[in-house]
Amino acid sequence: MSGELGQPQAGPSHAGLDFPNPDRNRAGVPGGVIRRAGSQGRRSWIQKVLEQITDSPLQWVTPSEVVPVAVLAVQRYLLEDEPRDTIPKPPLYCYDVTISDGVYQEKCYLDPSLNFLVYKNILKVGIEMKISRVSCLYNEKRLGQGILCIDNVHCGEALDAISLETPFRNSAHEEVPERPLRGGKSHYLALWNNEDPYGDIWLTNKQPEEHNFNNTKIISLSHLEMTWANRRNFPALLVRILHKSKLRYYGKPDKKMIEPYQTFLEVADSSGTVSVIMWNALCPEWYKSLRVGLVLLLQDYSVKKSYPFRMQPLPVDPQIKLISTMEICLNLRDPPTNIIIIPEKQVKPEWRLPKLNHRFITRSELDDMPENHICDVIGILVFVGRVQRSKKKENREDFWSYRWIHIADGTSEQPFIVELFSTSQPEIFENIYPMTYFVCTQLKVVRNDAQVPKLLYLTTTNESRVFITGHRGQPYTNDTKVKNFIHWIKTRTDSEEVKNTVIGGYYPYPPVPETFSKYSSSVKVESLLTAISEVRKEIEDLQYREQKRIAIQGIITVIKYIPHASASENASTSETLRSTNQPSTSQAARRENQSQERDSNKRHQDDDPVSSQCFQTTYTSLSPTKKKRILQGPYAKLIPVPQPETSAQTKGNKPDMPSIFQRRESASTSTIGKARKTISDRWESQLWREKKFGLIDHLHYSHVYPESIPRKFIFEQRKFLTEQFNSQPAKYIPPEGRPPKLDDFKSARSLGHFEVTILGLNHEIAIDVAFLPMYCPEDLRTSQIDTLLTCMNYSCVYPQDGAGNDRLPGPRALAGDIIKAAMKLDRVHIVGILDICNLGNNKVEVYLHRIYSPTNIS
Repeated sequence: MSGELGQPQAGPSHAGLDFPNPDRNRAGVPGGVIRRAGSQGRRSWIQKVLEQITDSPLQWVTPSEVVPVAVLAVQRYLLEDEPRDTIPKPPLYCYDVTISDGVYQEKCYLDPSLNFLVYKNILKVGIEMKISRVSCLYNEKRLGQGILCIDNVHCGEALDAISLETPFRNSAHEEVPERPLRGGKSHYLALWNNEDPYGDIWLTNKQPEEHNFNNTKIISLSHLEMTWANRRNFPALLVRILHKSKLRYYGKPDKKMIEPYQTFLEVADSSGTVSVIMWNALCPEWYKSLRVGLVLLLQDYSVKKSYPFRMQPLPVDPQIKLISTMEICLNLRDPPTNIIIIPEKQVKPEWRLPKLNHRFITRSELDDMPENHICDVIGILVFVGRVQRSKKKENREDFWSYRWIHIADGTSEQPFIVELFSTSQPEIFENIYPMTYFVCTQLKVVRNDAQVPKLLYLTTTNESRVFITGHRGQPYTNDTKVKNFIHWIKTRTDSEEVKNTVIGGYYPYPPVPETFSKYSSSVKVESLLTAISEVRKEIEDLQYREQKRIAIQGIITVIKYIPHASASENASTSETLRSTNQPSTSQAARRENQSQERDSNKRHQDDDPVSSQCFQTTYTSLSPTKKKRILQGPYAKLIPVPQPETSAQTKGNKPDMPSIFQRRESASTSTIGKARKTISDRWESQLWREKKFGLIDHLHYSHVYPESIPRKFIFEQRKFLTEQFNSQPAKYIPPEGRPPKLDDFKSARSLGHFEVTILGLNHEIAIDVAFLPMYCPEDLRTSQIDTLLTCMNYSCVYPQDGAGNDRLPGPRALAGDIIKAAMKLDRVHIVGILDICNLGNNKVEVYLHRIYSPTNIS
């Protein structure tokens, strides 16, 4: 890398990269306190490269020996504009990469031309990497300061294990708090979004402290509202936190703010509720210590006119006045705010501070809730989807992180479906898994009764908070609906395994409407249809875990059925993951919780079930029937499903549980053999035979990766499964023992998948995509619609057998129905809705979500 990248800025982030006297130690060109490797037996490759740079007049070298190094950290930060930049750049996030050669660790700057390797999750922690060109970048405002820069690399495979015992060559890289190599920022950002607090600058040590109020003058919020414009000094405020927003990062390259953060608190006293804005360096100091319900004494704050376009959340008590004409501002300086957390035992009744009122609803009540209604929910997680990302704005580098979850509360056969965005609680967002007690507040109802299927789910708001542990002592534990949920949990009986919970995989939600015109009105994109010639660029532009939905036109010319692996193989493989020495799921959950309770000096979990992190008792059936069930999409009725003869998992009488991906075990061997004889697994149109050799491009995206398959959840392997479906971490975490493989876990789908070839309307380009149907029963409302189109209505299969038939056809019979339906669409122009997602490491999934034929385009 040459000087085109610009000179690094002076600032606090450069502590420790200085070397005291370059003449005294040539090997220390980019080093501070240099550790010698001679006593450790072998020579450090990093040290040798630094010596080559010292001898090079170009300030860059191609190492004479390219030795694999291990990647221990990939950390992101915002780099300000350089002084010579006349035109402000868009946000430019830089990356520092920590490597180890087995002797030393070194933190290096990644040339921005290689950022795409991080965007695609190719350069990631835990892999082996070969660096073929390095350079040295100096800070001319500091004596002898240099940074090792990575200019060219080859990323290899993941390593089994990496030692974290090797020291940093430059001891300054071990300083706390960690600082970026370049720029004036004092901290790193979370790797995949800007909402999550990341790193050691985020404190958690603020504790309540008793305060002597004898000499403290306090003003009410309503009085302050009337007089603030005429005041210079403001008396103290004594308030309770009613809501706390997620963090907002507003850093820009042309802004010199060191910690550009903002968060909103909604606080109240007996006279009203008002917004409090916490700015900049106060956020790392206080954000993680402040929680809803705490009482604060605020002194030395400032007041300003409120921002007119911000919607305040509804007050917890409708009797409390909503003050929207002013905002309270808290800053580290100008003036330096004084914040004190008042212990609850010191709170006096005469202060008349408002209590927290929650809006808990049950799943049975959700059906009657209006659009945009705000509510709280409690339940058991029965499905936890993978972490995905969506761009905040096109052509920008900022993303939202979110995942889909299902929550059951015992009041309905249907779960809550929740679109859970990051709430600036990464310690929870990245550690949720099925069978966990889950509370989420300030959720908003999203519904559309005019489309088929009806749309109904919940999504987080700016003030949503999530709880999975430490429920005891929370204000909501006294709520009637919470108590009812606790009672429901206590009535459940233990089971030897958790069978109907699912984690990860491709999740085709929300469903698209029944007609293309309704779909057109529901999406917010600049161009509704994507030309098939543009699909490759759309896919290649995706960043890690970015998911998008696009619409293309074309003709279905080939469809091929790929059966799922046999049930018996999956069952036996999954069983090997459960060590005979390990306790049952219920016992393991109890032990984990007992350990947690001991650590926090709490009572045993059985004293208060809602304090447990994991669900210890399996559901019995939520309805009188004792038959196996299959779910028809998110809003299904339950029907009998034949019990498989070949699966040892289903022998004996076991209670049913509500399920989102209820797996129908494979049919008997004889049934499958018979299906093979009577049903073709592939259809190819005459049009395809005529055109396939004259194509100018054929895009192959029909491969189904292990990460795309929803997996049956195994409690004993919760750590591994949780890691697989979280985002890639910024720092290497050594595995515990020899981890299993994702393919070892039983799939929650049993039908297999289809490879579908769509030919462009101009017969020049074709694309292969995958279709992963859920195995679902017939819906009488849509029984007259083409089976293929119907089953692609949120990826569900509807058998053609009449209602009342207690037996469903086998997977190959259903596959045959789908292939026959595709044959009827020969030469028909269709619109295909594709879900596309970058899985990282050069893996992309492209799934057919729905097709519209001419009959349902308008």
